[in-house]
Amino acid sequence: MRKIAFLMPALLLAACSQPPAPAEPAADAPPPMHASAAATPAAPATEPAATAPAVPATQAPADDARARIDSVLGDAAQYEKVFNAFKTAVVGGDRAAVVEEVHFPLNIADGKKITGPGEFQRNYEKIITPAVVKAVSEQDFGKVFVNQQGVMIGNGQVWLNGQCLDPACTKTEVRVITIQ
Repeated sequence: MRKIAFLMPALLLAACSQPPAPAEPAADAPPPMHASAAATPAAPATEPAATAPAVPATQAPADDARARIDSVLGDAAQYEKVFNAFKTAVVGGDRAAVVEEVHFPLNIADGKKITGPGEFQRNYEKIITPAVVKAVSEQDFGKVFVNQQGVMIGNGQVWLNGQCLDPACTKTEVRVITIQ
């Protein structure tokens, strides 16, 4: 039983990962369909469960991102609002506004966590690196990748997801949950 409990988080991560898209679709082919995680067979996990969400090979088509957020995560408008506020703050170098869009504890690179706003501010340059700024500044909300783990910016530099505010999870608050 202990082996099953130990493997469950890793298996859940593997089950939630999206399969890579075909390398080169035909010119007249429709956009690829994205299968739900329930239909995706679970692969053996090779990473510990504490790592950041898996980085997919492709992003969702632009016309599909909002619909996918609504169907997989709910309330695309809330995700878009947080995405835009975070992007404006990061690109503008507004540290206080960046902190407002972050959920603590914040997952950062190498499985580490930032516990609060003060620690975030002290380590700002180590967290909001030039690579993170570049990924955020170049990301279009209509082209974000979406799965059950959240909304991905860039190639996994930033992840947004909703946090339940009540036991039934009828109300959520979307925030940045990972920066790496």
